[in-house]
Amino acid sequence: MFRSRLSLVTCAFMFLTALTWAQSADVQLDVKKHTLANGLRILVLENHSAPVFSSIIRFNTGSVDEYPGITGSSHLLEHMLFKGTKIVGTSNYAAEVPIMARIDSLAHLAYAEQVKLSSPLNPLDSTRLKQLRQQMADAQAEQKQYVIKDEMWSTYLQNGGSMLNASTSNDGTQYYVSLPKNRLELWAFLESDRMANLVLREFYSERDVVMEERRLSDENTARGRLAEATAATVNWASSYRWPVVGWMSDLQTVQREDVEQYFKSHYSPSNAVAVIVGDVNADSVFAICEKYFGMIPPQPLPRPVVTRDAPQAGERRAEVEYDANPTAYICWQTPQIGHPDLPALEVAANILSTGRTSRFYKNIREKKLGTAGASVDYSRYPGTFSCDVSPYGDHTVQELETAVYAEIDRLKTEKVTEWELQRVRNQVDAQLWRSMDSNRGLASRIANSEIMTGDWRDFLNRSKAVKAVTADDVMRVVNNYLVKKNRSVVSIVRPEGEQSAAAAPRKNK
Repeated sequence: MFRSRLSLVTCAFMFLTALTWAQSADVQLDVKKHTLANGLRILVLENHSAPVFSSIIRFNTGSVDEYPGITGSSHLLEHMLFKGTKIVGTSNYAAEVPIMARIDSLAHLAYAEQVKLSSPLNPLDSTRLKQLRQQMADAQAEQKQYVIKDEMWSTYLQNGGSMLNASTSNDGTQYYVSLPKNRLELWAFLESDRMANLVLREFYSERDVVMEERRLSDENTARGRLAEATAATVNWASSYRWPVVGWMSDLQTVQREDVEQYFKSHYSPSNAVAVIVGDVNADSVFAICEKYFGMIPPQPLPRPVVTRDAPQAGERRAEVEYDANPTAYICWQTPQIGHPDLPALEVAANILSTGRTSRFYKNIREKKLGTAGASVDYSRYPGTFSCDVSPYGDHTVQELETAVYAEIDRLKTEKVTEWELQRVRNQVDAQLWRSMDSNRGLASRIANSEIMTGDWRDFLNRSKAVKAVTADDVMRVVNNYLVKKNRSVVSIVRPEGEQSAAAAPRKNK
């Protein structure tokens, strides 16, 4: 439950006005935590305002934990964890096993053929590879007679489940569902079963689905191309350099066994947290989790990522040719989550771009130059302070760059006002309370804080730290980090000699 100096009467989720939020004292959450012998951390926040609960299981595994050859595996597993287990998603698992072994064998032969074809002396495709792909497709069709499609989804839905989903980022992967309070044991059974007994069923057909997702989201959109180029420009060594969806060449060749091994090493109970918020009893949750999750054997934590970028020694610039309106990302390298300078950088980003009274809004958007935004990463490893700019009409990226740098230079030489600092404090209070307006919102905040820092209170402490930032703090961090030699600029430019469809002259009829 919530506890604060302003009594939140009757219901932990009866939210107040922004003015009351700003006046309220530090929020306290009565989160109870229990760690199983196998390392799984379980956190429970009771909220008895409605007979439901929301759960999140978050793994401390994202694309940053991958390596060349298996990039995209975390996101691929986001799909695969809904494919079932030895008892869920199948009518006859024993009959599936030899078919899956045959598919793996064909996949190995196809991989060897792909490697051979990658030589410049060979064609891009071959009759042999086409034959192997067809044989794989035939075996996959044979397996389908035993597959019960989306059985986990339908089981949750038939039992009142909602908001069943998952997401993958650079830093983590999380699985969500909300259920009636009397379906807690069903949740524990299904989630522990897929953690302990996952079957990478229909792996190669789902790999094709992910490749198509990559084509649609990363390869055939201006923002997708720009995001990939920016990550690779900023990060020369760090594994933030590749996209969450992975490189296409890795998706085309990664084998089921590679991803299965990655799952076994990174998706163990010791590398996960389970958070439940809602109409539950914490002791009952712990007992049920002991019953179902406790039987999963313990496993060592995966080897940590130690590769880091050296300090940047000069501005980096890159262009992406694409027939789209010009836009750009401007990034400066910053420290990882937990560093004391991040709250002041967050305040700087808010002063620059949050709301209609922000400096970018008044001095860029209202002057019809374009739009500009700013944000700072709270990432597991060193991240970025980023600005994205999109010019209006005939204005250019270069004009917006100049305008953005002018506002940043002001922060270096003129202290921000107390009014601006108070505006940010009010925004931080409002954002915090909005993020806690549902069981799922709270579960997400608690899970993210616990897995990223080891302390579920981090999101509350971060809000306090941001509100404690002074004008001197802002000036210091802007002068330290937002400098030219620490900057990377990546922009979309139209291919030379080409016009967009909108700009092309029309023929008279």
